[in-house]
Amino acid sequence: MTTQPSNPKSVYDFVVKDAKGNDVDLSTYNGKVLLIVNVASKCGMTNSNYTELNQLYEKYKDKGLEILAFPCNQFGEEEPGSNDQITEFVCTRFKSEFPIFDKIEVNGENASPLYKFLKTGKWGIIGDDIQWNFAKFLLDKNGQAVDRYYPTTSPLSLERDIKKLLGIL
Repeated sequence: MTTQPSNPKSVYDFVVKDAKGNDVDLSTYNGKVLLIVNVASKCGMTNSNYTELNQLYEKYKDKGLEILAFPCNQFGEEEPGSNDQITEFVCTRFKSEFPIFDKIEVNGENASPLYKFLKTGKWGIIGDDIQWNFAKFLLDKNGQAVDRYYPTTSPLSLERDIKKLLGIL
């Protein structure tokens, strides 16, 4: 469950739960470029996305990139496990080091307040529902969504946009 701030100005106004149920104040990521992804363990795109997300994270985590993964079971029930099962899968199979958060909903009335905020960006496409697992939001160092990518977009294809936000082009 995410705490809903009354009038959020950025993602830094949100407190979310990690996979162990602890509160995480997203302001701890202030000044970092964020890639926020709704993930699933049993999707046809799971292997390629986790593999490429790991590559991006490994390459840019020390340069100011943070990847925040939010498991979601709203698409084809492809994330049915508990938080512990999801974390075990991601950390054992993919050796992912980026944070995995509490399983959430990204669409509908029970959508996480964080995702409601992300979808209210300035662009038409951002206001639409999330289409499937592995939709990606790229946020600048001020906690503002600057772009949204379809689930089928390869994480590595975002490298240029990430480098631009990190100031290392």
